[in-house]
Amino acid sequence: MIRLEWGLAGLEALRDQVAVLVVVDVLSFGTALDVALSRGVTVHPFPLGDEVAAAARAAELGALLARPRRAAGGQWSLSPASLASLPEGSSLLLPSPNGARLSLAAGDTPLLAGCLRNAASVARAALRRAQGGPIGLVPAGERWPDGRLRPAVEDWLGAGAILAHLPGPLTPEAELARDGFEAAAPALGRLLEDCVSGQELIGRGFAGDVALAAALAVSTATPWLRDGAFRPAPDWSKMGG
Repeated sequence: MIRLEWGLAGLEALRDQVAVLVVVDVLSFGTALDVALSRGVTVHPFPLGDEVAAAARAAELGALLARPRRAAGGQWSLSPASLASLPEGSSLLLPSPNGARLSLAAGDTPLLAGCLRNAASVARAALRRAQGGPIGLVPAGERWPDGRLRPAVEDWLGAGAILAHLPGPLTPEAELARDGFEAAAPALGRLLEDCVSGQELIGRGFAGDVALAAALAVSTATPWLRDGAFRPAPDWSKMGG
């Protein structure tokens, strides 16, 4: 069975019920991971909010530090476009308010992170890792100022893109996300530009990030969380699990 539940509460509900989790945060954690891993970069997720703690952790790991998007000077940040210049084979600490927070809550359950760019590749990796067991899709969503979940259409579409490559059975929630993506696929670029999250980023000068996130099936990166860092997923079909 393939299930879909939203946000941190959804991940916690699925965590002990599935063989593998897939977190989907299109704007922008999942897309940033895809860009970084495509350059052979190891990414350490970190909760957003404490810049001093993030700097200390990056120093401890010997990793580059992604600064807040608002930082000036062309620094690496959660902006996927900024990560295209990362040194190949480097290590990056990537603070994020949603995708990183969810990823770090997975516990011992294997976790992949997906987006529109790598939907097919992540789906294949999830199938190999699950080995016939249940799979849980978790669109990250955004948060309202009071901390409540704000479902985000871009993450629903990203989950649907992954589900389009997963054979059933699907729960109704997962089935509708898949069908919604398939109906919307011809208009992905416009939908991401016009959605609330896309408009927020474009208004702040990050239209390039929205364009990167809207690119469908252009990557084979498969971000897998292991020992606290995202690395390319192995071919579990050749490893016996």
